[in-house]
Amino acid sequence: MAKGLYAARILKKNRKRFQWKDRYFKKAALKLKEKSDPLEGAAQARGIVIEKVGIEAKQPNSAIRKCVKIQLIKNGRQVTAFAVGDGAINFIDEHDEVMIEGIGGRMGRSYGDIPGVRYKVIKVNNVSLRELVKGRKEKPAR
Repeated sequence: MAKGLYAARILKKNRKRFQWKDRYFKKAALKLKEKSDPLEGAAQARGIVIEKVGIEAKQPNSAIRKCVKIQLIKNGRQVTAFAVGDGAINFIDEHDEVMIEGIGGRMGRSYGDIPGVRYKVIKVNNVSLRELVKGRKEKPAR
């Protein structure tokens, strides 16, 4: 470790070099999150529903979680999103335009007992899914 009178340059150079050993710095500097993330770093994204799918919950639960396969408008990638709420899947049809966002939980990983699902549906045809489920709003006919 440099301790001399003119050590600052060496210390600065080493700090710059060893930063790359820190995995969080490296991920941020190389923008790996944005590259691998289907939403490309955005909080929300719009997509078109391709199909409705039922995904079996992980052990010890046994349920079929109602999800939808979505093709994102901005980059054409396909993701699976969870339809939150009792009977929410009935308000979503194929070829509807939906808005999705992260489901919460561990940074960009699936949440709870739904394997491989990282997103949830928040809007259908520009109407809040929660409002539809609660019966406050009607779904517009496109």
